Amino acid sequence: MSPDADVIDIHPARRQRVLMLSWEYPPVLVGGLGRHVHALSVALAAAGHEVTVVTRHSEGAPLEEYADGVRIVRAAEDPVTFPLATSSLLAWTMAFNHTLTRAALRATEAGTYDVIHAHDWLVAHTAMTLREHLDIPLVSTIHATEAGRHQGWLPEEMNRTIHGVEHWLSNASARVIVCSGYMREQVATLFDVPAGQVDVVPNGVDDRAWRARPGAVTAARARFAGDGPLVGYAGRLVYEKGVQHLVHAVPYLRDRHPGLRVVIAGDGPYRGELEEETHRLGLGQTVRFAGFLDSTRLPALLGATDATVVPSLYEPFGMVALEAAAAGAPLAVARTGGLAEIVEPGVTGVTFPHSDPGALGEAVDQLLGDEVFARRVARRARAMVGRHYGWTTIAARTAGTYATVGREHGPTQARRAAARLGGARQKITIPEGNLLAVGGAVR
Repeated sequence: MSPDADVIDIHPARRQRVLMLSWEYPPVLVGGLGRHVHALSVALAAAGHEVTVVTRHSEGAPLEEYADGVRIVRAAEDPVTFPLATSSLLAWTMAFNHTLTRAALRATEAGTYDVIHAHDWLVAHTAMTLREHLDIPLVSTIHATEAGRHQGWLPEEMNRTIHGVEHWLSNASARVIVCSGYMREQVATLFDVPAGQVDVVPNGVDDRAWRARPGAVTAARARFAGDGPLVGYAGRLVYEKGVQHLVHAVPYLRDRHPGLRVVIAGDGPYRGELEEETHRLGLGQTVRFAGFLDSTRLPALLGATDATVVPSLYEPFGMVALEAAAAGAPLAVARTGGLAEIVEPGVTGVTFPHSDPGALGEAVDQLLGDEVFARRVARRARAMVGRHYGWTTIAARTAGTYATVGREHGPTQARRAAARLGGARQKITIPEGNLLAVGGAVR
């Protein structure tokens, strides 16, 4: 991150009234998006902004509440459309947006807002309706792209449709927020959005939450490590996370480091194939699949590792790298996407080209073979997280985007009003033969 990124006003002049849209928010947590929106909303509220989050309802949760300074409005499921008689994600999304829109309009009855902030394509239709109905500027955060997830290949109609919605949302937004310079280039290229309308605001991390107690770290090491070094991975088990390349690098590392243990924390649809490949390579005594570890156990595991590997093929940002750094783990990350912007080789970790098990093995070997070097880069990485990625800083930069769209919205409103007035003055002539097509009848 450029040092200039730190020169920001963390006390904006005017309080922003924010209407946040997200398909997940605690207690509904499917991936990292819900945690991000929650932490950002709480940090914005702590800075004095008025934040309302409109999100999906879950059983047992109140339809409306205040928590951590944030007003939360949850969209109740429609009894007829839920559950849908189809497994289509797109059908579910459309039905969800109907309920989300009604909940958001209900939320606006209590007061006005300065900005709508939509997170990803799943809330796009609600965001568009609110923008047009309320004439409030729209900011969208594109956390990842469908094209990026599939390495530029959109294999099915659903994938192409999602890509189209992302394009629509990005172009309809006054400004787009992305988490890295890599993502700014991707959004500008894929969706034809001028780079000047795309703001880079990195994801944040609560570094204190990832610092496990020494006793917990010792217990994790006793549970997962053997007589040699411990290498870790944490994240979803899907192809684009590149865990298969870590598995293929293990024979090389095991030969160089007797007693090596590798622990893979996480779950996902690719787990079965990874386990089969592990057994095929005869690594059953070396590699352990720990499954999903919650927020109390994962920091201890990461802190216990001699190296944590992030081997992603596609990574818009690389949140797990920040979390592992905050936990005190030496980092070995793929030189791709946002990861390349987080880790400086030889300073805050080591890097390697993605999809290259040999290079991955050599990078990890560099950490395992030189404990002094590994601990030095780990200390620098932990300090870097605290300086650049705290939620107070991230919230201030996000509020800066809100302030920008607020200043720009006045001139935009004037242009829209002029266009509406000009249109109203035009005489519309409809050929007589087409009258039945207008409104269905003429009297």
